[in-house]
Amino acid sequence: MEFKQIAGSYVYRDGKISKVPSTEMEAVKSPLMGLFEKRRARNFFSFLQNWKDDDTTTQQGINLDKDSMKTVYEKFGLESGTQDFIGHAMALYLDDDYINKPARPTYERIVLYTQSMARYGKSPYIYPLYGLGELPQSFARLSAIYGGTYMLDKPIHEIVTDGDGKFVGVRSGEETVKAKQVIGDPSYFGAGAEGGKVRVVEEGKVVRAICVLKHAIPGTDESDSCQIIIPQKQVNRKNDIYIAAVSHTHNVAAKGIWIAIVSTIVETSVPERELLPGLQLLGSIHDKFVSISSLYTPTADGKSDNIFITRSYDATSHFETVVDDVQDVWQRVTGTPFSELNLKKTDVENLQE
Repeated sequence: MEFKQIAGSYVYRDGKISKVPSTEMEAVKSPLMGLFEKRRARNFFSFLQNWKDDDTTTQQGINLDKDSMKTVYEKFGLESGTQDFIGHAMALYLDDDYINKPARPTYERIVLYTQSMARYGKSPYIYPLYGLGELPQSFARLSAIYGGTYMLDKPIHEIVTDGDGKFVGVRSGEETVKAKQVIGDPSYFGAGAEGGKVRVVEEGKVVRAICVLKHAIPGTDESDSCQIIIPQKQVNRKNDIYIAAVSHTHNVAAKGIWIAIVSTIVETSVPERELLPGLQLLGSIHDKFVSISSLYTPTADGKSDNIFITRSYDATSHFETVVDDVQDVWQRVTGTPFSELNLKKTDVENLQE
């Protein structure tokens, strides 16, 4: 499969969207900040870019493993709005809990963002040609190469366990497929009891609006694709609002058509209204499809019964949390942290389909 770059990364502040700055020079030019704040932001990014663990002269008295991110922000005198786009549009945090935690993870997230910008240019994001459906298709092809078997269009009737509650197999109609372990999405394990045992619980809901546009999103320089993050504080919410837009450039729509997805975590009894700050940024909407889906999380790690369940897709459009979930499942299944996995390049990985 092939990927193509997302053309722009934007953040919402004070009623308008602007490109997310990721370097000293971009901070100086950014309309997100006033003159004095630009200088402070420039010093902040310079500090991050020059940091070396083995050189105390680059650390300015900061200990990333002990000092909180709040301490780092205060050292450079960054305003609340600047902290918003750094924490939510660069470090990609879902809330502000990170501010009171050690700064090391945030530093690493920001460095990853800036390195991705340096590698890809216009934005740190890439998107598969022909859409996200290419991901499971590519996985299926790769799995088949390694001996995997796919059973398509098969309803799941029962998760079969033995007398000790350990996984035995999956029953579909009169057929049962046996295995040592099962890894599955929460939708395969119901919204509550399964075989007398609660395996997943609902922890919230996500509202999404898939919008068809006949123009680029205003304020994005006619970009053929973009990601926009609306930090929670900017619209007096507890959760961010995400906008992802793609077009014919990514082979997901006809020429002259854009597909924009606006999503967030539901906080009120009128979910669609919560998307308004994002929908209003899109300009004229040709058509719109709104859906509300539950967020499920597994009640156990699966080690005791060999049933490993992932989390539901949340409102984010950058897939950071999905990657975290995949790594978490890998560690639960194998007992080895994903960071210790020795990935090897193979001919399969270099296939271009």
